Amino acid sequence: MVRKTQTSSFGSVLRESHSSKKFYSSKLFEEFKVPKNIEYKQVGIPEKDLNKLYCKSSENMDEVPDNSIHLMITSPPYNVGKEYDDDLTLDEYLELLTTVFGQTYKKLVTGGRACINIANIGRKPYIPLHAMVIEIMLDLGFLMRGEIIWDKSTSAGGSCAWGSWMSASNPVLRDYHEYILVFSKESYSKNKAQEKRDTIERDEFIQWTKSIWTFPAVNAKKIGHPAPFPLELPHRLINLYSYENDIVLDPFCGSGTTCIAAIQNNRNYIGYDINEKYIELAENRINNHKFI
Repeated sequence: MVRKTQTSSFGSVLRESHSSKKFYSSKLFEEFKVPKNIEYKQVGIPEKDLNKLYCKSSENMDEVPDNSIHLMITSPPYNVGKEYDDDLTLDEYLELLTTVFGQTYKKLVTGGRACINIANIGRKPYIPLHAMVIEIMLDLGFLMRGEIIWDKSTSAGGSCAWGSWMSASNPVLRDYHEYILVFSKESYSKNKAQEKRDTIERDEFIQWTKSIWTFPAVNAKKIGHPAPFPLELPHRLINLYSYENDIVLDPFCGSGTTCIAAIQNNRNYIGYDINEKYIELAENRINNHKFI
């Protein structure tokens, strides 16, 4: 097929039928090889082992066969002294994430996607966790697809974390956003030989493929968990990055929001959490998901 446009010195306004071959053949991309001749690996999970929560660390997910998960969505604990956090050093915390996401890599099918909701923390110093997670994922062999900025400003309350008030002495930025980092295993594309049903609508696809998403956060007290994310977040990711009846994994499932979104969108789920209280909370929310 002849492409209508190609890379030029001043970019291209038209994106449909656009050839980017010239762009990706530049020296900037020499060390980045697009996977070719891919062997798509996928195994099934017995129905009795689907839609389950495990009260244990996801550092070992032996209950899940390798090459069986289609999509991972999670928001890891931030290790900042919340009720469910361990007081780990930064190195210990990053080691935990490396182990869990290494396990995730093994469990994903070829072309499976991993979506990580993460926020940077602190002010003095400011710890760029999202950059550290990207480095971990790339070192594990994941292919990065991009990052979504979740704009939470519509639910932001008053904040006095301005540092020096109206002075260049020490102004402090107030974070009204979080990141959703998106990766793939071994291939940017899914296995096209499989016949599966997409569930995303035209207008949703147009809006959700933009790199900035705007929707409010949720009230932690209302949910009963210190750091829940809103149902809208996994809802969008599930419809954008998976097919109907796919299997969705959350290795830090907390209050079970990813699992609820999976059910509501005709997917299966598997979740892990080390806290028995939150497993019970997640199970209760899942059982009552029609009323959430």
